[in-house]
Amino acid sequence: MNELIIELEEIAPKDFFGAHNVNIELLKKYFPKLKIVARGNKIKAYGDEDVLEEFDKRMAMLTAHYIKYNKIDENAIERVLTSLSSEEYSTTEKSGEAILHGVGGKVIKAQTVNQRKLVESMRRNDMVFAIGPAGTGKTYTGVALAVQALKNKEVKRIILTRPAVEAGENLGFLPGDLKEKLDPYMQPLYDALRDMIPPEKLAQFLENGTIQIAPLAFMRGRTLDHAFVILDEGQNTTHNQMKMFLTRMGKNAKFLLTGDPGQIDLPRRTTSGLKEALLLLRDVEGIGIVYLDEKDVIRHQLVKRIIQAYKEIEPRE
Repeated sequence: MNELIIELEEIAPKDFFGAHNVNIELLKKYFPKLKIVARGNKIKAYGDEDVLEEFDKRMAMLTAHYIKYNKIDENAIERVLTSLSSEEYSTTEKSGEAILHGVGGKVIKAQTVNQRKLVESMRRNDMVFAIGPAGTGKTYTGVALAVQALKNKEVKRIILTRPAVEAGENLGFLPGDLKEKLDPYMQPLYDALRDMIPPEKLAQFLENGTIQIAPLAFMRGRTLDHAFVILDEGQNTTHNQMKMFLTRMGKNAKFLLTGDPGQIDLPRRTTSGLKEALLLLRDVEGIGIVYLDEKDVIRHQLVKRIIQAYKEIEPRE
């Protein structure tokens, strides 16, 4: 009797096997000529070589489905096992404008015209500035694009950074070690990642450095190759910080800089590195600039009205 061993390297076994191994039982139903055993992160199958070959092919399709959609259920298994080929199955699984499928299969896509412009600009350019008020999806859309690039093996790592300057608070007065002081500033980035990558996989990526979240000061002296890099809250960079960051760009890198020039927390009379960069780089080939506004807000409806109210009293530049 021939043996086939399939190791689930990028998948949490409990998610793939299903509650009480319900998915494994479904596999047994469709492959009655095989003896199928699931233990740890391995699936072992015993039987004739030609049946094992077909089982191996279908398992590859199932694992690809899980990696793409972050979930697998009875319907997906039946579609995979009853389709004539991987080509036929992929044709039925077109995801429209989805950027990727997050945890639990959540569809993550650009939801507004300007968010779609951001997605298109990132595909055309290696460096893009996304400018707009809070809640317009700048960071969330950017993180989704970064995770998509990592999944598609277009980059080897994701680097998320932001200046540790927030609303007049000083890091020195916060309790805890450096990581504990900085984590609250990085929370929006963690929140976005938790929507898009299963917990175990995310923990692994953070541990092995595939995903790095660090304050902007930690970028100094580095060359960022084969990476999707997002600078969040760019309006709080100084001239020197912005210049330093922009010159970190290495080979096969994508840079996205987000910011809201209306929410600058720098000391008075300090020029925002973001505002300066937008003026200096607006005509540079290969750099995209996308502006979002209150029409792109996807938080509570009140957020749109609040932004509009403040817009009416703020001086025009």
